[in-house]
Amino acid sequence: EVQLVESGGGLVQPGGSLRLSCAASGFTFSTYTMRWVRQVPGKGLEWVSVIDKSGIIRTYADSVKGRFTISRDNAKIMTTLQMNNLKPEDTAVYYCQAEDYGVGGPTYYWGQGIPVTVSP
Repeated sequence: EVQLVESGGGLVQPGGSLRLSCAASGFTFSTYTMRWVRQVPGKGLEWVSVIDKSGIIRTYADSVKGRFTISRDNAKIMTTLQMNNLKPEDTAVYYCQAEDYGVGGPTYYWGQGIPVTVSP
């Protein structure tokens, strides 16, 4: 069974930090690009950051650049999102996504999401 399980969310004050983790199982993690996506209730999905399967190429949305850091550990089968200097506009449900392109087309796996609230 494929599973992506996020942890580390919660309530934090503006300027604070949180570290989200995504533990994967049930698929070949090292061949998948990993992505963090967030959604504010009532709004669409917003891509936050992506890391390639080697962990070398990392890309960030402009809204989080310089504050968030994505990483992965293929041995521990997990990816993390370190979030620093959090702002109220970072409040959202954060999802971990795995993506791979095979002969039959793309395959996507999603976590269940974890809420992050940035508030005084």
